[in-house]
Amino acid sequence: MNRLERSRLRNGLLFALPWLIGISIFYLYPIAGTLYHSFFEYPVFSPPTFTGFLNYETLLNDELFWITVYNSIYYTCMYVPLAVIVSIFLALILNMKIRKGISFYRMVYYMPCIVPMVGASLLWMWIFNAHFGLLNTFLRMIGINGPGWLASATWSKPSLVLMALWLLGPGIIIYLSALQDVPQQLHDVAEIDGANWVQRLRYITLPMLTPIILFDIIISLTLALQTFTRIYIMTRGGPANSTLLFGLYIYRTAFAYLNMGYACALAWVFFILVFIVTILIFKSSAKWVYYGGEG
Repeated sequence: MNRLERSRLRNGLLFALPWLIGISIFYLYPIAGTLYHSFFEYPVFSPPTFTGFLNYETLLNDELFWITVYNSIYYTCMYVPLAVIVSIFLALILNMKIRKGISFYRMVYYMPCIVPMVGASLLWMWIFNAHFGLLNTFLRMIGINGPGWLASATWSKPSLVLMALWLLGPGIIIYLSALQDVPQQLHDVAEIDGANWVQRLRYITLPMLTPIILFDIIISLTLALQTFTRIYIMTRGGPANSTLLFGLYIYRTAFAYLNMGYACALAWVFFILVFIVTILIFKSSAKWVYYGGEG
């Protein structure tokens, strides 16, 4: 490198140095620390003791771990498809050519996302209350006896998914932005050729949205598996561990049972599972994701 290139490299590193220091302290060091302590028995208030792969071997015989895996997969497989479908559906509605009030409607759909999660969780606890909750009160008005919702092992996970669908504002905004980038000329030509609304949606709109759908699936998958706050406030993992997801189990192991080494092992297994699923989704995307300009 000549003198000018060295000067530019030095200046670039100096400008990036605060970010590099921050990511090293708050991300890289904790990641390396969890990997290191996953090979130890670490009761927090006592010095760690090296145990090798004992924590990972314990996972295989841990009944709660397998319950957590099942709950996490169940919740994620229910939430992610619904989140994508509902977000696209609402974005299509909000993309309609309405002259009056469209900005207000868009604001209304995004407003739940600015409600603090603690407040939203308390609100939904009242809505899901089996005796005097809003949802069961409405169901009784039309002659239906509502279930126990959060108090039922069968309905607890669907209840959490229903609440999560109330918080789709960011996804709706992203899809709405993508819909406005779909060339209107394609719709006009297809309409002249006799294509109806459903055909234009299937063969024009959805293919153009596939990169955004891929992004939304990855983000929704990650957020679903990391769900913690609403479960901690609303169910604490109950009833009968039916809502015990990875985030809550790792927190409980680390800060309730004070078994930090085992919690670190859980975190790494969780990371590996998410990484594998993400890679599989990316691999499959070559078959269904369309990028503009490709043949």
